[in-house]
Amino acid sequence: MGSGSKRQKKINFLSSFQVWSVTFPLVYIQLPQQCGVAAYDHRRKIEELSCIIPLPLEDQLRNTLPVEELQQPVEFKKCNMARGCLCCLKYMMFLFNLIFWLCGCGLLGVGIWLSVSQGNFATFSPSFPSLSAANLVIAIGTVIMVTGFLGCLGAIKENKCLLLSFFIVLLIILLAELILVILFFVYMDKVSESAKKDLKEGMKLYNSENNIGLKNAWNIIQAEMKCCGVNDYTDWYPVLGENIVPDRCCMENSQDCGRNSTESLWKTGCYEKVMSWFDDNKHVLGSIGMCVLIMQILGMAFSMTLFQQIHRTGKKYDA
Repeated sequence: MGSGSKRQKKINFLSSFQVWSVTFPLVYIQLPQQCGVAAYDHRRKIEELSCIIPLPLEDQLRNTLPVEELQQPVEFKKCNMARGCLCCLKYMMFLFNLIFWLCGCGLLGVGIWLSVSQGNFATFSPSFPSLSAANLVIAIGTVIMVTGFLGCLGAIKENKCLLLSFFIVLLIILLAELILVILFFVYMDKVSESAKKDLKEGMKLYNSENNIGLKNAWNIIQAEMKCCGVNDYTDWYPVLGENIVPDRCCMENSQDCGRNSTESLWKTGCYEKVMSWFDDNKHVLGSIGMCVLIMQILGMAFSMTLFQQIHRTGKKYDA
């Protein structure tokens, strides 16, 4: 009785930061209750129990534990002191990716809604008919949803394959973003001229019955941005006829206000207006871009840290 009480006090005395995990395969009766789990039952065998033992007690435990009642020898394994931080990291990564996944689901839903609506956000470009706002939102939402799913499942399951896939997907997205940004700034003038030319080609489909979405898109952007045409209102003359522009080009919208009158029209082209909007909001857009970049880098770092730790231990954490 006294020996058992002393042994229990020793196990309860967790005073050292450097700890050991002692594993009891197929344990029988005389182990302390706190070493086990809620299902501890001294009348039957338990598959595997672990408890945290302070390092100074290792030698004493080897001499005091009833090893004669174990089918296998007592095993002592050193615990990784980063375990608690990594468990916290695992659940933080799961929560972050869950929010990420929900955002992807939301974007996917918005994109599907736009695609089945009246086409108010159709593409302006005839060269890229699939490059509509709806399709872009669907594509972005799908990528975010799949990436978030990989991160969630890989973190909570501590699956090396999923964590590595999550890392690779983020790396590919990051490289693609960097390449696109570099190409855009290198070929900015060519991109600008090509975009203007393509927009003018798209204007020719304004009155086409099969492109009601393009017509609605032009009407919306001209009304919201207070602009007319690509460069100016004269871009509409080859499309609608001499001295005729859409009514949404008028400062005060009314029926047939775009016919035979230039005094009440917006004089600035929509391309210039859009570029001015980007220039006015470049700090906000830059901040958003930096936040996205930081989140991607952190996601890659966390996933690889968890991957490496699982690889080193060769087993899952208990948390």
